[in-house]
Amino acid sequence: MQNVEMLIHARWLIPIIPRNLVLDYHSIAVNHNKIVSILPTSEAKKQYHADKIHELNDHVVLPGFVNTHTHSPMTLFRGLADDLKLMDWLENHIWPAEVASINPEFIRDGMQLAMAEMLLSGTTCFNEHYFYPDIIAQCVAEAGMRACVGMLIMSVPTPYSQTAEEAFQKAEHCLAKGSPNSLIQFSLGPHSPYATDDSILLKIKKLSEEMNLLIHMHIHETADEVERGLKEYHKRPLQRLAELDFLSPRLQAVHMTQTSDEDIKLLQQSGTHVVHCPEGNLKLASGCCPVQKIRHAGINIAIGTDGAASNNNLDMFGEMRTAALLGKMVANDPTATSATDVLEMATLGGAKALHLEHEIGSLETGKSADFIAVNLNEVNTQPVYNPISQLVYACHSTQVTDVWIAGKQLVKNKQLQTIYQNQCLAIAQSWQSKLESHK
Repeated sequence: MQNVEMLIHARWLIPIIPRNLVLDYHSIAVNHNKIVSILPTSEAKKQYHADKIHELNDHVVLPGFVNTHTHSPMTLFRGLADDLKLMDWLENHIWPAEVASINPEFIRDGMQLAMAEMLLSGTTCFNEHYFYPDIIAQCVAEAGMRACVGMLIMSVPTPYSQTAEEAFQKAEHCLAKGSPNSLIQFSLGPHSPYATDDSILLKIKKLSEEMNLLIHMHIHETADEVERGLKEYHKRPLQRLAELDFLSPRLQAVHMTQTSDEDIKLLQQSGTHVVHCPEGNLKLASGCCPVQKIRHAGINIAIGTDGAASNNNLDMFGEMRTAALLGKMVANDPTATSATDVLEMATLGGAKALHLEHEIGSLETGKSADFIAVNLNEVNTQPVYNPISQLVYACHSTQVTDVWIAGKQLVKNKQLQTIYQNQCLAIAQSWQSKLESHK
């Protein structure tokens, strides 16, 4: 028998590749943090001896979710300003709250709360877009998570930088320091077309090309944004970016609720990725991304939660369910955005957007051991005719029992292993008192 570090024996495995496949009574063998074999459990027990064996007789095991757009520290603003229009929410509530509170301590505390929530709900990798990227990266490293940390750049004063040039210089400094470990990469994060002028966009484009850095940006989030672009530049924001040669496979276009057929052609021709944030867009009445049209054009689409200040959670199960239901309504077709489609968007689609599909997003030999276990032996997910449908349409995030990233178990029987949950709760309550005093 061959020795390996870990064996996972599961009732069901969903590898994502091949598409729409569910494996009954299969196992994963892990060695040196990599998947070395996927095979029937009966065979695994004959072929392998493991230091650690996990019997998951009621569980489905699948790749961890990739939350492809979030502002993690904003968990501390959860519920601070609800039921408002986007620009009112931003300009009159969130931005003033940031001015009053954003500092390294806020970032560290917000990150702990966010990572705890993401891990407990099955997210193993996330795409960050906020201030103090160096501190965020250090927090991610300490928790053992995987992330792409975007360095936020805006042409308006923020608590982090007074100008886009200052933010850009801080990004260069962060890049020079380097990533804390191999699970973390950096990207460039211009806020949006309306908050970033052409000169800084061209500098971002140049640095992205020179260092092969991804770009993470809100684009076509609202009708007002498009109208503003037409008024100021006499063109739609995506067209403006195309004329700057800004669109490319390195770009993640987040939201895209205002997407015309011409926009889809630009996305298709450039290889730009789309990140769909259905619940945040619905809550802010920003619009609906035409997911089915985008998928039919061969454009990769991923799923993100957005920040907890506008969603108000970081739960990818909720995003999948909403994405599936909303996609059907927008397409006026009950066969559109199937459970298989959205599960793929939440795993492999996110991995592709982050250029990590060689490492995560599916269960395949040679890939990193990033996967989660979900207990389907609950009243809301029985009987199980199709585990994929159950995950998307019936499952709760609280049914995640175990989480592994690069072979390390970060959630064990619903308990965090690298983050102190009670401490997170106490810190959140402390920040509530501070923020309420600034109202």
